[in-house]
Amino acid sequence: MAPQKTSSNWDPLLLISQIVSMQSLHYLTLSVLVPPLLYVFANPTSLEYEGGGSSIGMIMDWREMAGRPTVRMADFWTNYRWAWSGGKKVGYGYDQIQSWNGQIDPIRGWVIAVCWIAACSADIYYLYIIVRRPRLVLDFALTLVFNHLVLTTYYSASIPTSLFFYLVLIAGATLTIIVAEQLCVRREMREGLKVNTVHPDEEEGLVGDMELGNLRRD
Repeated sequence: MAPQKTSSNWDPLLLISQIVSMQSLHYLTLSVLVPPLLYVFANPTSLEYEGGGSSIGMIMDWREMAGRPTVRMADFWTNYRWAWSGGKKVGYGYDQIQSWNGQIDPIRGWVIAVCWIAACSADIYYLYIIVRRPRLVLDFALTLVFNHLVLTTYYSASIPTSLFFYLVLIAGATLTIIVAEQLCVRREMREGLKVNTVHPDEEEGLVGDMELGNLRRD
């Protein structure tokens, strides 16, 4: 009997493309959800001095979700004289500065946290379509969280130290893993169990073949 060749499922290009796709879709979902909700619920004055709801920092800076200041308060006049959004100066002058006391808006962090959980819910569908395999759901979900930790540390130039931030990431990853794995397992079971209907005139011959141990597989 000729030895059979074992095919390897390891495809680095496919794996990298799936990781990039998942990360991109996750941030795309956040970019759709975060800006409008921030403009509706967050303090507009505080939001303006942080660059506006469409600022990339609202997604990439862990301090925004944690409710931490993103600038040093040692020199209030120097730090808050100018505000920039999309390459344009959106706030300046003493009249605008004195209208804000420099306090962080707590609602903003909760809005970003809710958007993160919503994006993780969307990741369930992305994993179901892109990854498909139940045993890979855990790896991809944790890879997404790890990549975000690396990116947010690089963007903010500081390691995340907020317990609230980590709890949101853990809750989102747990939701994604549990639901996505269940959906992928159910699909595999549904696709793997194929019941062939047998006509009455074929049943007698099929039973005879089973008794002889020669079951035909169509």
